Amino acid sequence: MSETQSADHTPGPLDGIWLGLDLGTQSARCVAVDGSGQLLATASRPLTSRRDGVRHEQDPEQWWTALSAACREALAGLDTRRIRGLATDGTSGTILLADAEGRPLTPGLMYDDGRAADKTATINDAGGAVWRELGYRSMQPSWALPKLRWLLDHEPVAPGAGLRLLHQVDLITWRLAGHQVAADASHALKTGYHLIEERWPDKVMAELGVPEGLLPDVVRPGSVLGTVCAAAAEATGIPEGTTLVAGMTDGCAAQIGAGALAPGAWNSVLGTTLVLKGSSPHLVRDPAGVVYCHRGPGESWLPGGASSSGAGVISRHFPVEDLDELTEQAAALDPDAVTYPLVSTGGERFPFRAPEAEPFTLGQVPTRAAEFHAQLLGVACLERLCLDYLHHLGAPVDGPLTLTGGGARNRYWCRLRAEVIGRPVRLPEQAEGAIGMAVLAATSSGASLQEAAAAMVRIGAEIHPSPDRTARYLPVYLRFIDELTRRGWLDQTVADHARRRAAQ
Repeated sequence: MSETQSADHTPGPLDGIWLGLDLGTQSARCVAVDGSGQLLATASRPLTSRRDGVRHEQDPEQWWTALSAACREALAGLDTRRIRGLATDGTSGTILLADAEGRPLTPGLMYDDGRAADKTATINDAGGAVWRELGYRSMQPSWALPKLRWLLDHEPVAPGAGLRLLHQVDLITWRLAGHQVAADASHALKTGYHLIEERWPDKVMAELGVPEGLLPDVVRPGSVLGTVCAAAAEATGIPEGTTLVAGMTDGCAAQIGAGALAPGAWNSVLGTTLVLKGSSPHLVRDPAGVVYCHRGPGESWLPGGASSSGAGVISRHFPVEDLDELTEQAAALDPDAVTYPLVSTGGERFPFRAPEAEPFTLGQVPTRAAEFHAQLLGVACLERLCLDYLHHLGAPVDGPLTLTGGGARNRYWCRLRAEVIGRPVRLPEQAEGAIGMAVLAATSSGASLQEAAAAMVRIGAEIHPSPDRTARYLPVYLRFIDELTRRGWLDQTVADHARRRAAQ
């Protein structure tokens, strides 16, 4: 195993300062980046949520006040005359209803709000043919369209003239421009936007009783929406006239921030759960409905999937241990026991759908260090299975693989993942959604997204696995997928495909 500093980065000619605005679950962030990828300033403000069972809400006005404050702080020491453009990302599937002036009429229903479970059957009956054409087969209760139908049925708002459906970032772009501007197709995906025909499926919406005029106009990510108005300039410190660029959802923003944009490139985000986002020249359709595609800038498609497994098992099972010391002990032991690292109590959703799935361990874990290593190894095996599943669907997976998220801070874990997967991995210096939005904003200069990313995304290190180590872990991986198959969670055809790839 070796780690070498990457020499891929070369400064590009993108003069000026580019802003990335990010609305996460817990904070609103602003970053300022120059055309070579140097981080000039960053600031954030906390966001608060209200949770009640399956319900998860935020106050939409707080998104604007928190983001405005973060912008003012980040830009306080900069030459704001050099700021040329900005783009914004938000959480996927987060929506609200507003009036004709853009004033929120409802709370923001967050990306994981599950109150619309009783609406999904109706949504999927009405739009099933479209959802299948778009490759994701069916909508889930937390997606935006079921939640929109719930809001129309339950909130005390009259569906008359002027009522608007806004995705989370639509409220921000409205405030920045001073009037409503188009939504981006990335956020509109979970509201049912037809990504191939690039329009709303009017017959489906009419059948579902979605009022005409409620849904926003939609453009591709990277499109110029307008400019910052005087009122927004005063509130945020962003100069009046700064170009507004249509953004993407937070997962896609992180993918751009990692530079995973060439066909076959993938970004693996290891946070509480594991999320894979890649780039494909064609739409990837999944009969099982666990992978879906965003439409990227230009002609690219961005397939991806979000697991219910991931690094959350570490905080759950090792809440008080010194993780650096535990990592050192686990690395010295290097056992081959493996644990299926399921975080959610609601089963698995990627790379297979199994609501009944639950954690298991194969092999002996007599010590805390051995138990810890089994969890690390389980995530690596699941990650390899995700890539095998994507290959099974026809997605290109042979491009560069970048690792981001909190789990990527553990360098031993990154090496282990590279060894199990059997391919080099890259570790970006700065990998977050706000950085990705600064890169996307820079495309308003005329550069392509890949050109902007090549200039602005800095790869800190690249890890190359030893073939001997990959061979050592191959029996562990095969035993892992055999157990998933035996339990009836993983389809036999997928397991067979993974075995064929392993034999190559």
